[in-house]
Amino acid sequence: AGGNGACVGAGSVGMGGGGGDRGGASGKARLAGSTAAGAVELFGFHPVDTVAKRLMNNTAPLGSRAALNAVVFRNAAELGFLQKWASLFPGLGFAAGYKISQRIYKFGGQPYVNDVLNKHARQHFVGMFGEKQAKFMMHATAGSLIGIGEIILLPLDVLKIKSQNNPDALHGRGLLGILKTEKISGLYKGAGWTAARNAPGSFALFGASAFMKERVFGLQNYNDATFAQNFAASVAGGVASITVASPLDVIKTRLQTRDFNSTETGMQILRRLVREEGFQGFFKGLTPKLLVVGPKLVFSFTIAQQSIAWFEKQLAPAS
Repeated sequence: AGGNGACVGAGSVGMGGGGGDRGGASGKARLAGSTAAGAVELFGFHPVDTVAKRLMNNTAPLGSRAALNAVVFRNAAELGFLQKWASLFPGLGFAAGYKISQRIYKFGGQPYVNDVLNKHARQHFVGMFGEKQAKFMMHATAGSLIGIGEIILLPLDVLKIKSQNNPDALHGRGLLGILKTEKISGLYKGAGWTAARNAPGSFALFGASAFMKERVFGLQNYNDATFAQNFAASVAGGVASITVASPLDVIKTRLQTRDFNSTETGMQILRRLVREEGFQGFFKGLTPKLLVVGPKLVFSFTIAQQSIAWFEKQLAPAS
């Protein structure tokens, strides 16, 4: 039982130790480590996220460099390098609230859900998938469940995306002012599409990472992964997740970019996208996401793993 707990608590990206008498220290370590990961990821990759969101929201053809610059840099398209770079940091406050909360929830929460599945549903998974596949399938399922629940953070994501793509909708309005004037339903616009995107996306992220560590690298305890193994597992999980989730992510982004009083539904957006842009429209913005997925996941996963391991050592009760 002790060996089992060590593996389970690791999470699909190898984060955190198993419960027992270290449960309190492990929880604090997960919180601190995932916070650090979210902060580093935010400041390192917010510009790339802005570019991807603007490309996904664009419906016009990009036949020239000038057209591409106009979509990516907006009003700063004709300005100098520094002004262009600064234009890729809109809504940093909303982004900080969302990204750090998301990483705490996702990186810190998935191991707990995996612990619950291992305790109460392990035999069910073994019966369905066999002993060899049961472990990483529980990690993937825990990731999928935590991804669905992520919609609780949707208001911050909606405000971040609007600030990136439709800043006029937020001009001169703070968070409290928006909450006073807009219906809560407006801030949860696209919740169904977000859950539909997150379920397979998070399943692929955590599942592919766990598969690489267990089946390719032969690790029984994911915390034993080397930097190179964490890198390879993170890239595999990230590429699988982003590719699988891309079609629904495009719909979600366009739905959340609309003005608060827009009545256009996700299905209407989907039908218009197919009619006007064809199948390839579902994968707009995929290239910049895939180009950044390697370093982004190395940053966030590695920092989370290293930070959590360090905090666990610092917080562990003296023997």
